[in-house]
Amino acid sequence: MSRTAAGAALCLVGALTVAASPPAAAEPAPAIADPLARYHRQHLDWKSCLLGPDDETGKELQQAGAQCADVTVPLNHDDPDGRTITVAISRIRATDTAHRVGALLLNGGGPGGQTIGDPPWVRTAMKQVGERYDVVGVDPRFVGRSTPLDCHWPTGSFIRGAGIDRAGFDRAVALAEELAGRCRTSQGDVLPYATTRNTARDMDVIRAVLGEPRISYLGYSYGTYLGQVYATMFPGRTDRVVLDGVVAPDGYNPRLLRGTEPANRHALKGWASWAAARDTDYGLGRTPGDVLAAVDSVQAAAGRRPLPIGAHRVDEHLLPVVVFSGLSQDNDAAYADLAQAVRDMRRAADGHTVTPSPWLAETLGFLLKGSDSAYGSAQTAILCGDASAPRSPEVYWRDVQRARAQDPLFGPVTNNIGPCAFWDPPRERPTTIRGDLPALLVNATGDPRTTYRSAQTVRRMWPSSRLVTLRGADQHAVYGVFGSSCADATVNTYLATGRLPATDVTCDRPSG
Repeated sequence: MSRTAAGAALCLVGALTVAASPPAAAEPAPAIADPLARYHRQHLDWKSCLLGPDDETGKELQQAGAQCADVTVPLNHDDPDGRTITVAISRIRATDTAHRVGALLLNGGGPGGQTIGDPPWVRTAMKQVGERYDVVGVDPRFVGRSTPLDCHWPTGSFIRGAGIDRAGFDRAVALAEELAGRCRTSQGDVLPYATTRNTARDMDVIRAVLGEPRISYLGYSYGTYLGQVYATMFPGRTDRVVLDGVVAPDGYNPRLLRGTEPANRHALKGWASWAAARDTDYGLGRTPGDVLAAVDSVQAAAGRRPLPIGAHRVDEHLLPVVVFSGLSQDNDAAYADLAQAVRDMRRAADGHTVTPSPWLAETLGFLLKGSDSAYGSAQTAILCGDASAPRSPEVYWRDVQRARAQDPLFGPVTNNIGPCAFWDPPRERPTTIRGDLPALLVNATGDPRTTYRSAQTVRRMWPSSRLVTLRGADQHAVYGVFGSSCADATVNTYLATGRLPATDVTCDRPSG
């Protein structure tokens, strides 16, 4: 989950394997002389989080009583005396010091999503138990306020549809190769170190600097994978772990979205029912079938010629990504945004001059301008740095064609080629995740990004964990986000007591 333009919706990731070092697991036991001693013992300069009068994140942090600091870490943890970078953190300190549990580190997903601004709303979701924690937001290496990684892309995301034919797919291949080339040219010296394993190593430096023998952790989406990696690399250094929107490690690779087509189609049908009940507001059709037909007609129109919407042109590669982006949150506001966007695109297809609605304008700006280049660059660098992807475009073409037959709208998006096909091999193999951890897992049954099946996989892998299921919601990220008092209370009880529920917990979607 990310709070940027299309971040929550465009949460991805990836890995196959590549000849390198043996499968990675726990970090070796530290030597008597700590090679990271100067990092572990550094003094943090805590200061205001406000960067200027237009810094809305800084204002929210300041109002919540947070302070910010920069943590120095090595670019390459194998060379601690070499080049350094900074990792930006924020902290709201515990007020109930007599019952303080410790530090709760946050990761909001992505990869590439900023988390430094999350402590205020997480602290609110925690209610009274939040008073017992130092709630710590972390912008991972190369993200947000940390040392940046920016390949100077003309877009905030590499995600595109493959188009309607081979010519369209070849354009997608060319774009993926261009984006990879821009990264190699401008950021080639740091790309090998943009990985989840290095982010986990940075987290352990933060743990040490904060003076904590163990940390608690709340991770959403990609952040659930980061939590699994940290707990594997640094056994015994986690306390209470909550993973919401669970990524299964065996599916974490640059093609993570493959297989999510049914969940996204289910979410689209749910939205279509919502829009049909509001035909007087949006005019997309009086039945769910009519609304879905309207989406299909707009898709076909974009395949014939790009749709002019404001200053942008929405073509066969972009239109399915716009729809995809509108389907990660199951609530009236998100559904209304998507309905307005489809209405705008249909009006453009009918030849009208269209000024895009705010959400559509923001999403198109994210996809078609370079203002969010750093987000897409960091996200892609981490995905490609964690694991390799197939190199041959023909692999993707075959997969696109096969998926297109099942789902013509989403299949060409979730199976399309990306820059990882043109990336240098990762320095390390993907982490072999530990066999068990007593963690609290949270997932909605209809999650269109991290599917419920992924959460079930991790639950089986970790017998001592417990799974909180939100039933009947096509929702990505639950705790503190969706408004399920059942799920929120279960998480807060665990954070308060440190005791997992005796059995798995099922929460029904709130009525009304």
